[in-house]
Amino acid sequence: MTTHDIETTLRKLRLSGMAETLQTRLMQAQAAQETFLDTLSALLQDELDRRHSRLMARRFKLSGLDEKPALADFDWRFNPKLPRAACFELHTLKFLSEGANALIVGKPGTGKSHIAKAVAYQATVLGHDVSYVEADSEFARYALADADERARLLKGWVAADLLVLDDLFLARRISEHAAELLQTLVHQRYKLRRSIVITSNRVVQDWGRYLGDATMATTILDRLMHRCAMLEFEGKSYRLKEAAARLAMNPDPA
Repeated sequence: MTTHDIETTLRKLRLSGMAETLQTRLMQAQAAQETFLDTLSALLQDELDRRHSRLMARRFKLSGLDEKPALADFDWRFNPKLPRAACFELHTLKFLSEGANALIVGKPGTGKSHIAKAVAYQATVLGHDVSYVEADSEFARYALADADERARLLKGWVAADLLVLDDLFLARRISEHAAELLQTLVHQRYKLRRSIVITSNRVVQDWGRYLGDATMATTILDRLMHRCAMLEFEGKSYRLKEAAARLAMNPDPA
């Protein structure tokens, strides 16, 4: 069997990672006079690495994330009073194994979404199924969907190892359908001990007003806060800082 035949056979066996590095590994073996077992071991590792990369890419695509942020990219010096230690603790993902939640609440532009996305991306890297949702827009989509689409969306949001609801109550009041959806998500995930991370500009004391139902708000918060890390973000807005920097670099010629 020729090298070409072996490559073809490997692809038929869906061992494309081995097929793509076969020529390189054979040349390496000849140059270094490696044993058959050493070469085979390297090829098998190539296959494992390729499958891992594909799985990570698939998890990221299914997560709904549009970027891969990291805590290392965050400018902690800009708002030194942010709960830095709590953010890094969240990034360890220990709360996932405990079925705990996290509420990240504070002023707009202080980095809440960046932290939530960094935690979500870290979860995909470590093998967890993640669903990242921009709460207001996705809840509105759910409200307008037919019964089959609603069932599909709900199933995915309940099944994920980690659900991130970003910018909850961005538009203050949410629809009756959205409020019922939030209550269902929190209730079902609480029973399954699956974690939720929520970011919001609104303090929890006002949730009853935004939901239009104080009793519903109490029920939701009771389950969310049972096992929960509360992170409060105060300080200056990163977005305003970046906007000011852009204006300084590109002043209006007029």
